[in-house]
Amino acid sequence: MKKLHVIITLLITITVLAACGGGNDKQITVGAKNFTEQYLLAKMTTYMLEEEGFDVKETTDLGSTALRQALENKQVDITWDYVGTGLVTYLGEDPMTDPQAAFDKLNEIDQADNEIVWTNLNEVDNTYTLMMRAADAEELGITSISDLADYVNSNPGELTMASDAEFSNREDGLPGVYETYGFEFENVTDMETGLNYNALRDEEADVSVGFATDARIDAFDFINLEDNQSFFPSYNAAAAMTTETYEEYPELEEILSPLSDLLTSEVMRDLNYQVDIEEKSVDDVAKEFLVENGLIEG
Repeated sequence: MKKLHVIITLLITITVLAACGGGNDKQITVGAKNFTEQYLLAKMTTYMLEEEGFDVKETTDLGSTALRQALENKQVDITWDYVGTGLVTYLGEDPMTDPQAAFDKLNEIDQADNEIVWTNLNEVDNTYTLMMRAADAEELGITSISDLADYVNSNPGELTMASDAEFSNREDGLPGVYETYGFEFENVTDMETGLNYNALRDEEADVSVGFATDARIDAFDFINLEDNQSFFPSYNAAAAMTTETYEEYPELEEILSPLSDLLTSEVMRDLNYQVDIEEKSVDDVAKEFLVENGLIEG
């Protein structure tokens, strides 16, 4: 009888412990697109959430559309994305150059229509840019996209363009640039995201799309052509999560606030530089930044 009592007590204890363990199990999936900045943002988020007791899974290497679908389908719980992408690409709204106004409008529509909440707007503005090798741009007298348009229209077929499939087809990409500035390249080569920088450096293309926070712009001696007609919208980064995630873990916004407060385009460009140019690992760069700034323990 005593033995039976001990067995029953043990079973009750195990059941209670399992229930308590399950109740404290905070699971979350962090998503990211397929370029360095996104890998870094996802990894820093993972480290910070793990520090707060979350069990984190990462889903990375997604294009914008695939990541958005994963968020809407709740395969991803939280990601870092860009307000310009949200408004123009996901919601079909007109581009806006003011980041706070764009963020507010995006949040209002996306919460109501898609149950997506945006938080932690920061100063990382990863807007698109058209780049040229600095020496070539100087030789041809091209400093702005209007200058580029004039040159292409006067010298059709001379300059080649390196792009990627997404930029070549989205309305805030090449189609919109063509419409706004009144020109069109005859020769556009689509390649995997990121390879276009090497193509421009290696003189396999004369113009390329880039991201304003990419460290290779300085490292490869490129020049960003001035968007003198303000076509490209604000692409400030912000956290996007499902309403379900936001309501289940309301502390997420506060957890990520110290990171968001530190992030600027200059900071992001330096972090990208460490990975893309100095060839450090994403994990090491992300962790070192967080430790140095007291956001996680070493």
